[in-house]
Amino acid sequence: MKLVTAILLWLACAIAVPAAAQSGTLDKIRKTGVITMGYIGNAVPFSFKGEGGQPQGYSVDLCREIASGIRGQLGLSNLETRWVELTIQNRLEAVRDGRVDIECSTTTWTLTRQKEVDFSLVTYDAGGSILTRVDLQAGRLADFGGKKIAVITGTTTEKVLRSSLKARSIEAEVVTVKTRDAGLQLLEQRKVDGFASDRISLIGVVLTTPSKGVYKLLDEDFSVEPYALPLPRGDHDYRLAVNRVLAGLYRTGGIEKIYGQWLGKMGPPSLLLSAAFFIQGISE
Repeated sequence: MKLVTAILLWLACAIAVPAAAQSGTLDKIRKTGVITMGYIGNAVPFSFKGEGGQPQGYSVDLCREIASGIRGQLGLSNLETRWVELTIQNRLEAVRDGRVDIECSTTTWTLTRQKEVDFSLVTYDAGGSILTRVDLQAGRLADFGGKKIAVITGTTTEKVLRSSLKARSIEAEVVTVKTRDAGLQLLEQRKVDGFASDRISLIGVVLTTPSKGVYKLLDEDFSVEPYALPLPRGDHDYRLAVNRVLAGLYRTGGIEKIYGQWLGKMGPPSLLLSAAFFIQGISE
């Protein structure tokens, strides 16, 4: 019952129309023939630079589908996609200030962030976890008492990690870093005992490091983080256009191909994610 309630809350927020909604992004796209999309260069397997420096990943492919869908909705013969590389620290600002029309990486939807930007339908559900070395006797968050945990500054993971440590009275030192690479480097150098992030991104980090065999993840997650695509706040026509594409992918099963390409090797979608896709497959 809690599972269904959580998904319904996500859905209600995604389709709600703000009272003072403003339109403009679709008009801009129609007039310029360009849609500008932001991405993070090292958030494997969701958003990263591939061969030739081109953006790739699960979220990137969702955004490519959105660009194609919006081209069809606007009746355009061509629509140019411009990619802008962002950082975890400036991605929401880029959407809020109009540098990009949508951000395509691993952004967690929170009510605090919704004061700055709007969000699409949920695209993935992640759990906060900690990457540590296999020789460390740690399987739960409670095992990090007296130890150091690195986390990317300004993320929801940092906020939830700090609150989880406080709520459980765990005396651990939180060390902030700016990127996943920096967090992994501290772990490799044994300057910290763990690196906290969302579980799927940590798996991506391990898969791309030569020393993958020396790391492990905690047996438990300390948070649930629904990913969604940040959009300009108050532009309900544009948000509807984006959600129409995503709902179509969820309804027709098109999401299965994209998921399989980027996340399939890590197993099938969780029950929560499968339910989210099912419920969000809204009909026209």
